[in-house]
Amino acid sequence: MCGRYASSRQPDDLIEEFEVVESRIAAPLEADYNVAPTKEVYAVVERPPTPDESPQRQLRVFRWGLVPSWAKDPKIASRLINARSETVADKPSFRSAFAKRRAIVPVDGYYEWYQPQVDDVSSAGPKPAKQPFFLSRDGGLNLAGIYEWWRDPSEDWRLTFSILTTSALGAEGIIHDRAPLHVPDDRLDEWLAPQQ
Repeated sequence: MCGRYASSRQPDDLIEEFEVVESRIAAPLEADYNVAPTKEVYAVVERPPTPDESPQRQLRVFRWGLVPSWAKDPKIASRLINARSETVADKPSFRSAFAKRRAIVPVDGYYEWYQPQVDDVSSAGPKPAKQPFFLSRDGGLNLAGIYEWWRDPSEDWRLTFSILTTSALGAEGIIHDRAPLHVPDDRLDEWLAPQQ
């Protein structure tokens, strides 16, 4: 599953790449090559149309770790950084966001940790150390996300998100059995459509 990733693309590049109409970025975030849960990062969303307008694609800053609108404590976010694509439509923490609030999380790549298998489990030696791998593609990855608005007790609104995961295939599956769900460029509009 995705627990760390790298994010270095700048707002101007993301605005052009994703054809963003409105940027809600007060100040650019610094490049981060070890984004951890609860950090602030960029995501692209498409806000639903009003009666007089068409849908509006926006670039915003989100906090990684979904806080459902009904949550009483934002600490739940650390347990909701990923959502299994197979069950996201059914889980109470995710189903509303999945139905109405989808995002693209642009990343340079993500990290997975491989635990080498020990042939002889009865050996008295130390357990082999986990080895990190950085998985990426040229131009980066567009990860499928879902997001929520959460109002904290001070009456401020917080934008939070989760990354969807799926079964890892091929060589990726050797490292870990789960992987973040990548949205191909030709499916971005379909994923972001608020009514899908």
